[in-house]
Amino acid sequence: MSFEALKFYQTGTFTVGNRLLPPEARCVQSDMGRTNSLNSGHRACQGCGEALGARYAIDAVMRATDRQMVAVNATGCLEVFSTPYPETSWQVPWMHSLFGNAAAVATGVAAAMKVKGKSHIRVIAQGGDGGTTDIGLGCLSGMFERNDDVLYICYDNEAYMNTGVQRSSATPPAARTATTMAVGEEPGNVFGQGKDLPRIAMAHGIPYVATATVGDLHDLEYKVRRAMTFHGARYIHILVPCPLGWGAASHETIKLARLACETGLFPVFEAEAGEVTSVLPIRHQQPVEAYLQLQTRFGHLFGPHPRPDLVARYQAIADANIRRFGLLGAGETETVR
Repeated sequence: MSFEALKFYQTGTFTVGNRLLPPEARCVQSDMGRTNSLNSGHRACQGCGEALGARYAIDAVMRATDRQMVAVNATGCLEVFSTPYPETSWQVPWMHSLFGNAAAVATGVAAAMKVKGKSHIRVIAQGGDGGTTDIGLGCLSGMFERNDDVLYICYDNEAYMNTGVQRSSATPPAARTATTMAVGEEPGNVFGQGKDLPRIAMAHGIPYVATATVGDLHDLEYKVRRAMTFHGARYIHILVPCPLGWGAASHETIKLARLACETGLFPVFEAEAGEVTSVLPIRHQQPVEAYLQLQTRFGHLFGPHPRPDLVARYQAIADANIRRFGLLGAGETETVR
């Protein structure tokens, strides 16, 4: 894969206009011949980050595999809003599994393709953070341990949004959900719980692990393409803001995804065989307040009785991520893939 350093000609924006790039470097979504894998007509909420992430990712997979792909989908928001019986918005070979066994089902599909002499047909599994970090973790770890030839994509909206915004092990500290404390000394989700799935995936030593967000389309598509150059178990963790569950304006989805990166709360990187190989550096570091204040799930930190102590703990988390991954020092340019 080649890297091309570009100046950001537009001011006040993180985007790189496709007109500034040669055709081969433009994003899949700019191509009129894109697959539209997740087509119009689905029932996602306005501003749904998961709908964006799934379309971006699967369109990129279809491009990378010359449309030789099968997708297995766990139960969750993505499955429910895209396939209300007897309708579907998917325009790809697509299978629905249970909440927790998408990785196992995808493993079986990959084995079947191999037995039938169709190993050129690549297999994708996808699910939300609930079906990935919680219910499906055992099957996913087994897939990693066996190094099955499957790319698993987690669309992380940080709670069980489909069933009423309940806490998952990907829910951040202090965030209010339907199953966290509403009052008390520390309302919302407690600090010190949860799982860092990308680093857990890295600990398995699998060929490729990456994180991405819907706020950087070029980076997301690059990582999907990169993942498809490997065989064996691969994992991509995509942050997909949820306006409904986060209590954010529907037009702020992309802004929130970018702020999660620019604060250091969601480090964007890729790793091979358990070792970090590249990071997406922070161009202009933002304070965590810029991200938290846009979401009513953190409103109790800034209301009539603000909690600067908890905000400070958040800032410490962001600072630790920045140190761990070396996220500062990008200057005026950014690597576009």
